[in-house]
Amino acid sequence: MGRNTSTEEGSPIAPRDRNVTFERGTDFLVPYERANINRCKCPQCPVQADSQCAQDKIRSSKEALENLSEGQVPNPDDFPGVYCSIGEARCQDLDPDKQCICGSCEVWKEFDLKDANPNNHFCHNGRAT
Repeated sequence: MGRNTSTEEGSPIAPRDRNVTFERGTDFLVPYERANINRCKCPQCPVQADSQCAQDKIRSSKEALENLSEGQVPNPDDFPGVYCSIGEARCQDLDPDKQCICGSCEVWKEFDLKDANPNNHFCHNGRAT
C-alpha cells in the first residue's frame, strides 16, 4: 500500500536521502515526504469538501499512514493532498471554484510558494515549479 521512496525496488531509504533539487523550475520544488504529508492542509480544503472520491481517500490514507513504517509514504494516487508536490488531483469531482486554502498551509509557507508557478489550486493547476 505504501510507496518505497528508493531508487531500487526493495531497498527503502528515507525521502530526504534522495538527490532532489529544490530550485524553482525543477519538478521537485516540494518533496513528497512524510513531514510534508503530515502538515498538508489539502485534506481540509473546501475544494475537496464535497468530493466523494477525496473524502474516501482521506479516510483510507489516515489508516495507511498509521500502518506504514517510518520513512515510507503512501502512493500519491491514494493520498488526497500535497498537490504542490505531486501535481493535479486524481479525483475528478473537486470544485476548483471554491476558496483555496493553500496560503494558510505550513508547507506552502516553508517553500515560499507565493512565487511558484502555479501558486495555488495545485489540485487543479498542477505541482509548484
